[in-house]
Parts: sequence; C-alpha cells; structure tokens
Amino acid sequence: MSTDRPAPPRTPNRQLAALISEAGFSHAGLARRVDQLGLEHGLDLRYDKTSVTRWLRGQQPRGTTPALIAEVFTRRLGRRLTAQDLGLDACAPVYAGLEFAAGPGEAIDIVSGLWRKDTGHHAELRKIAFTSAGLVVPSRDWLIGRPDERVASVPSPAAARVPTQGGRPGAPPAARAEAYPLQERGPGEPVTSGDIAALRSVGEMFRALDQAHGGGHARPALVRYLELEVEPMLRGVYGEQTGRRLFGAAAELTRLVGWTAFDIAAHGLAQRYFVQSLRLAQAAADRGYGSYVLVTMSRQAVHLGHGREAVQLARVAQQGVGGAAPHVVQSLLHSAEARGHAALDEPRAAEASLARAEQAMADSRPSEEVPHWALYFDESRMAADFAHACLALRQYRSAVTYAERSLRQSIGDRARNRLLCQVTLAAARLGLGEVEPACTLALEAARAAVHMRSARAIEAVREFEALLEPYRDAPPVRGYRDRVAALG
Repeated sequence: MSTDRPAPPRTPNRQLAALISEAGFSHAGLARRVDQLGLEHGLDLRYDKTSVTRWLRGQQPRGTTPALIAEVFTRRLGRRLTAQDLGLDACAPVYAGLEFAAGPGEAIDIVSGLWRKDTGHHAELRKIAFTSAGLVVPSRDWLIGRPDERVASVPSPAAARVPTQGGRPGAPPAARAEAYPLQERGPGEPVTSGDIAALRSVGEMFRALDQAHGGGHARPALVRYLELEVEPMLRGVYGEQTGRRLFGAAAELTRLVGWTAFDIAAHGLAQRYFVQSLRLAQAAADRGYGSYVLVTMSRQAVHLGHGREAVQLARVAQQGVGGAAPHVVQSLLHSAEARGHAALDEPRAAEASLARAEQAMADSRPSEEVPHWALYFDESRMAADFAHACLALRQYRSAVTYAERSLRQSIGDRARNRLLCQVTLAAARLGLGEVEPACTLALEAARAAVHMRSARAIEAVREFEALLEPYRDAPPVRGYRDRVAALG
C-alpha cells in the first residue's frame, strides 16, 4: 500500500489540474491508469480518486510514482511530459532513458545523460529493471517515424569563432567545420571525417575486447570514452553530411556499450542504451542499422524469456527495411524471429523463419554490398542461431548438427560465441542421453568462462549444470562437477 507525504507549503497543484482537464481524466480514471502502469513494473500501488484529490491539494506522491504519472499523461497526450511539468517532485524515474526523443538535440541530451550517470559510482543505474512495456513505444516510433529533416548543429558563440582562412566568405560555421578542423576537442568545435573514422576504429577495438574477454572487461573505459569524446563531438559543429555520419557512429558505440551491459546482466541499463541507439540511428537516416538495433533488443528479450516481444521486435525490423535489404541482413532478421518463436515453443513458426533465413543466406552473393555491421553474420553465426532455436524446441539432433556446423565454420577471435555454442552443443547431447560427451564439452566451456567477465557465459554454464541433476550419480557428472568446483 502506498503512502504520501505532505509537501510544505500546502498549495494547490494547478499544473496537474490543467493537465487532468486537458487529458479528460476523471480522478478515478487517472488513479487506475497509474496503478496499471505500476503493475507493469512490479509495483502494487493501489491509488484511488482520493489519492488524486490529495495530489491536487499539494501532497507529493512517493518514490517513482511521479514518473509513472508523467508517463500516463505522455501516453494520453502524445507529448513527452516530466514530473516537473505536472508540478510534482522529481525522482529517479523508471522511464529515464526509454524516451524516444522528438529531435536530435533531445536525443543528445538523453543519451549523454546516460553516459554521465553510467560513469563513476552510480551503481544504482546498473540495477534498473528491464521492462517489456518499454519496448513498445520506441519500436513503434522508429517504424512510423522519418529521419530528422536536419541534424546539422547549431553552433555556440565559441564555435562561431572558428578561423575562416581559406573558407568561403559568409559560409555558415557548420560548413566551415567540415573543411577546417581544429586540433583540440571541445563542445562547439568542428567535427571532421577523421574524427568519425576514429570513432569507428575505437568501436572495432572495443568490439574485439568484448567478444574475446566479455562485456565487463573494458565497459567502463568505453562509457568514459563516450562521455569525454563522443558527447563533445555531438555538441560540436558539423554540417548535414558529417552530422549523419556522426550520429551513425554514435549509434554504433551506444549499441555496443548496451551490449556490454547486457553481457554483465545489467539488463535495464542495456535496454535504455539500445533504445537510445535506435534513436541515434534514426537521426543518422540509417534504417538498416536501426533494424540491427531492434534485432539486438530481440536477442535480449529472448534471453530474458520475453518471446512474444522478441518476435515483434524482429518483425518490426523486417517491416522497417523491407525486401530491399541485403540478403545477409534479411537472414539475420529472420534468424532473430526464429529464436523468438522457439522461446514461445512455436515449432512451425520457428521452422518457417529458419527456412527464410537459410534461403536468404543462400541467395547472398559476394558482389552484394553488405553494411559493415552485418559482416559478422555469416554461415557460422546463422548456424549458431539455428542451434539455439532447435535446443529451445527440444529438437536435440538438429541442435547438435547446427552447433557442430557453427563450431567448424567459426573464424576469428569469437571466444564468447564459441563458448555459448559449446554449451548449446553440450545441452543438446545431454538431451540425447550422451552424458559423457556433454560433460566434456561443458567443462571446456567452463574453463573458458573463468577467464571472461561475462555473466551470460557464467549463466550458460550454470544452466547446463542444472540439467545434470537427473544424472547426478553418473561418474562423468561427478567428475565434471569436481573439476568445475576446482575452477572456483
């Protein structure tokens, strides 16, 4: 049962009264909607019309309730409202970071706020819960939205003093910025092609570290880089073409830092990074990359057991790019949908998606231009997705076939992918009653997990160990457990 505290001095809340009138809410209707939204977040609030009357008289609701009330009005009125807009005290909002910004400037403010809060000792940010309800609005707004008409920066007074030697007289600062870079970075300074190339190089470096050593290894350094380097660029001076590329690079780094948060089981924080990456991709006018972000969100939903949402996200991604997307991208999107169907135990729908993914991959040609972010999705990665889906459907023989194919075809330093595929293969062999080979595979994965800072890797090994319980007295199982215990 929630309680309210008096707000001194007791003055009527005319802002809230005006918005209630505009929204056409009754007091009971507003209370009911706040309670319903609270339930989506696991909160038992039990407000009623008397509660609303107290708020109108000046009392302040506790905890996250002001943010929930603001979200109720946001959904009703179709514009973003904060607790302060309602005359309520600010709090730690459950929706912080889930907003799909109205414009590029607001997108920069939201994502940079996340970066700053994620540095230092703000451990509470990493404890924010994942909410499936927070997936609906961003994916919808991305699907029906259009790229921002203008992303070129509005230069600050400092930026307006950029030297103009050799430039066109009267050229706007953003145009001069593309031709005359400064050597030192700061808000209001020009962004160059070299800056964006550096962002992409940094992304490749952190992506390799994440894959080889887990998301917890270099995540703090990546967050710090976003705060100290990328935010000043976004607040710098650039024209339209450079601005689109800058937002695209920022979208990639933001998705990556969200992926590292996902890998350390900071799921609410990861979700917020994915939403903001999706918004930055829209500012970049990169529909394809937006679909990739949605696939990332779909994979997280599968991991957390939200199969229905995973399917919906994959389908939104497919609708967003249409049939003109490169075949490799189409294969990626259908593979993600298959995993969602498998999580829902829908074998026919999953098999249909797997068939579409396989056909799209078969139709791909070396001459086809593939975006750089989709190059990782090859035959090996597709087979791994197929193995995961078949295991979820308890199709153990097929899971073995696909997992073995993925491991054979794996190239490069994909240590975490290999580990997760080994655990999938071990679980599939266990499903076939092949206890000793299963334990051998899982032990190899457990040894690799010890050296990774990856909650997903540890969780995968522990989930396999739970499957061993019916075979706990078998010698291979006792040997496996002794060796894993020795690993710590």
